[in-house]
Amino acid sequence: MVTVKTTYNVKPAKPTPNEIMKLSEIDQIKPVIHVPTVYFYHPTTDFLYSDALRILKDSLSKVLVIFYPLAGRLHETGGGRLDLHCNGEGTILVEAESELKIQDFALDDFLPNAAMRDLIPKIDYSATPIQEQPLLLAQLTKFSCGGISLGLGNSHILMDGHTAVYFVNEWTNIARGETTRIIPFFDRTILQTEEPPSLMKELSVLFTPPPLLIGQSDNMEQRNKPTTVAVLKLSKQQIDKLKNKANEDTPYKNTIRSYTRYEAVAGHMWRCASKARRHGDEQLTTLHIPVDYRKRMQPPLPKGYFGNANLLQAATTTSGELLSKPLAYASSKIREAIEKVTDEFVRSYLALIKTLPDVSAHRDVLTVGRTICGFFGNPNMTITSWTSMPVYEADFGWGEVIHMGLGAIRLDGKSFISVGRDGDGSFTVAFCLQTEYMDTFKNLFYEDI
Repeated sequence: MVTVKTTYNVKPAKPTPNEIMKLSEIDQIKPVIHVPTVYFYHPTTDFLYSDALRILKDSLSKVLVIFYPLAGRLHETGGGRLDLHCNGEGTILVEAESELKIQDFALDDFLPNAAMRDLIPKIDYSATPIQEQPLLLAQLTKFSCGGISLGLGNSHILMDGHTAVYFVNEWTNIARGETTRIIPFFDRTILQTEEPPSLMKELSVLFTPPPLLIGQSDNMEQRNKPTTVAVLKLSKQQIDKLKNKANEDTPYKNTIRSYTRYEAVAGHMWRCASKARRHGDEQLTTLHIPVDYRKRMQPPLPKGYFGNANLLQAATTTSGELLSKPLAYASSKIREAIEKVTDEFVRSYLALIKTLPDVSAHRDVLTVGRTICGFFGNPNMTITSWTSMPVYEADFGWGEVIHMGLGAIRLDGKSFISVGRDGDGSFTVAFCLQTEYMDTFKNLFYEDI
């Protein structure tokens, strides 16, 4: 359905620093993949696709002067660790066309599926040495309706979601002829420490394999089951209802600070998943929570910090407790896990990663070369919040963003919560679950509100 017309290698418009940039310990344990996201636009009738392509190429070459590490390449240094060679080799920009219309994607609520994935350039990781892999992949696709999409593959070694959105929004400023609002901060040494980890007991949960289903010695059967992705909507009224429910329940009500929208919605999803999966009362279940620590450091990381700045915290309980107790109990377990992420906790975690003889063992399931990988599916799950990210500010000059979302979700139990397009306080939840449980989950998701 997508025809590639031309592939360009876009390099910085001016000479950039030729240097080897050290990565942070958190960067080192991120998966060696490109995170797929897509932005959809519907330009006015007098805006030409050729203009969009020209603007994109020109602005990308200019923004790479400022964000020059993205034009570099990763190199292995041993023990699974990587260095970033800022050598200006450039990024990939693909020009493509599709017979589809934006409405074809909208009818499925912009579901992350195969058609969506075709809007993003791909790399054959097994056939392409890491030192030859571009760190940024972009594809501008023209639809038969006149609309366009910008599909991006962002190196997870270099960027988490916050950094990726920050970069794209600064890119759009350049495209519109404006200046960079926030200067990027590349020096990851501010996170380095020479002190040994001080919170070994508290950190153990981050290095403990997630629970298995009772009666199983491994998760191979679960990881090989077919999965389905669904996009669910929550109105502001439904979110408020869940939040009020979490904050009214006793004895788990938090009297210091009310539970957030994320803590209420994530707690609700955790309960629905355990019930849909028909767990026994004694089944242990873990909710993995990516916690952003930019503002949790002392002092906070600079506003333009360019790199990964989150760690995967874990909340664990039994399904029996999760379902027999009120929503506030689930929210309290999530709050407890999040609040452990302090400056000392983060620095201890980074110090512990520094001591690992091989960091590749702690990378994600999708990293090439892993035969036994992390699996956070049944009886567990991961819920990532994108609700604080300004994803709809990416205006290149050809109109507002209609939709921004993931191009693919392949892992059982993986979920992303993002804000609704209209700024009405709604949430969109993209969730991957084993196919046999998805219909039940969707019913419970709305019935229990």
